[in-house]
Amino acid sequence: MGKDTPSQSETPEIETPEIETWYVDDIDPALALEISKLLCTVWPKPDRTPESRAQQLAEEQGKYSGPKSQAPRSFLMREHGRVIAHSAILPRKIRTSQGEHVVAGLAKVCSDPKQRGRGLGERIVRAALQVVDSGEFEVMLFQTSIEVRPFYEKHGAREIENRIVNSLADDPDANPFWDRVVMIYPSDAEWPEGVVDLLGPGF
Repeated sequence: MGKDTPSQSETPEIETPEIETWYVDDIDPALALEISKLLCTVWPKPDRTPESRAQQLAEEQGKYSGPKSQAPRSFLMREHGRVIAHSAILPRKIRTSQGEHVVAGLAKVCSDPKQRGRGLGERIVRAALQVVDSGEFEVMLFQTSIEVRPFYEKHGAREIENRIVNSLADDPDANPFWDRVVMIYPSDAEWPEGVVDLLGPGF
């Protein structure tokens, strides 16, 4: 073996980027655009561009007035300046048969398709679940697909069967979620039966 050819033991491993936590109000335009580029890669839509998504994120800034511990935030990993994994926590007031509650809405969970197999999705989800584990929220509510449901079950979430509505929408009886599975975390959290009103759009 030539001196310029590294042995297998000398081959450098690909380091996993650190997880960054960014409160929505602290995200600058450049980072908002990088997040939006990833979202558009994972969920391409003809009417959504990175610029339009970044503008939507900018419009969310300055609107939250609750406790800092429950402020909306993004968890992300970057490599060479690019965002390669992302998840978001949105504090959402909902109404159930037991009254109004603030839950952690899990949203925009994704990783770069070219980076699959590195465990990025698992790490970015665990970072988000920590807001419940640490006591900042009592429960997390989110939607997902049938295919991804086992992933969240493995991490301690469970599916719920409540009917989901948005009483503030033009059609207050329509389900504002677009995925078929609705879940909560942790699986042993107390959760009421009956209708759950998101009091706003799906996330």
